Amino acid sequence: MDLSMTGLRVLLAVVEQGSFTAAAGRLGYTQSAVSRQVAVLEREAGVTLFDRGRGGSRLTAEGVIVARHARVVLDELAAAGRELTGARERSVHLGAFVSAGFALLPAALASLRRRHPDIRVTTREGTTPALVRSLRAGTLDLAVVTARPPFRAPDAESPRLVTERIGDVELVVAVPSDSRYAGRGEVGVAELATADWIASPGTAAEPLLGVWPGLPGRPRVAHAARDWLTKLQLVAAGCGVTTVTPDVAPLLPGGVDLVRVADAPPEVRRLVVVCQPGRPTPEVAAVVSALRSP
Repeated sequence: MDLSMTGLRVLLAVVEQGSFTAAAGRLGYTQSAVSRQVAVLEREAGVTLFDRGRGGSRLTAEGVIVARHARVVLDELAAAGRELTGARERSVHLGAFVSAGFALLPAALASLRRRHPDIRVTTREGTTPALVRSLRAGTLDLAVVTARPPFRAPDAESPRLVTERIGDVELVVAVPSDSRYAGRGEVGVAELATADWIASPGTAAEPLLGVWPGLPGRPRVAHAARDWLTKLQLVAAGCGVTTVTPDVAPLLPGGVDLVRVADAPPEVRRLVVVCQPGRPTPEVAAVVSALRSP
C-alpha cells in the first residue's frame, strides 16, 4: 500500500473539521480538491474511507484504521525532521473550550512550567464536538471539554476516549450593575424570560451558549458574540445578560454583577480532560496533572 502524505493530511483535516467543505477552508483548498485527494487515497488504500451524508462525513471502520495510522506516520515524519535539525522537543497539543482559556489554562500552564520547563504546550480553542473530532484525528493530544447531565461519554466512537473529571461548576447570570437584576444575589426565571440575552451559537445539545437553558419560551437574543470577554463587556455596557461560571469573577469588568437563578434546578457543567485511549505519554500525564491541580 502506497499512500500519499498529502492524502493523509487531507484525511485528518476532514475528520477534524467534520466535512469536506470545512476541511477545504482549513487547508486553503477548494472543496473539489479535497474530494479528489480523498478519492485518490481511497483508491490507494482499496477501501472506502468516508460515509458521506447531508450531516457531514463520518469515517467508515476502515477509515478509522487509516486515520489512526496516518497520525502515527505524520508524527514520526515530524519527529524525524526535528532530529535531523538537532531539535528534540517534548510537546503536547492541548485543546480547550473557550472560557477555559481565561478561567483554567493560565494557572495550569504556569504550574506546568514550574514543574516541567522542558515541556512545550500549544493550545487551540474550540467547541466540545470540534475538540473531540480533533482528538480522534490525532491533531490534539488531549482536550478540556464541558459536559452537562447526564454526563455521557464525549462521543460514541470506539475505542472509547479516556476521560477524567476536573470538577463541577454551576452556571450563574452576569447582569449589568445598574439593571433591575443587580444587587439582589438571586433572580427568578420568569424575570429572565423578558431579558435581552448575549449569546453565541453552540452545539446540537446546547444550541445557544450564554442563555439560561431552563428559560421558558423563546429567548430574545439581542447580541451574538463568540468571545466571552466581548460578552462581558456588552453586559457592562447594559446591552443584556449572559450566563457564565463563577470562576470568571476575578476577570469581570466594572459594571457587571453575578446573580444566581432562584427558582430553577441548578445548571451544572462538568469540566473533563479527554485524551486518547492507552497509556499517556509522560508529557501528556504531566499536563493532565497540572490541569487537575494547578
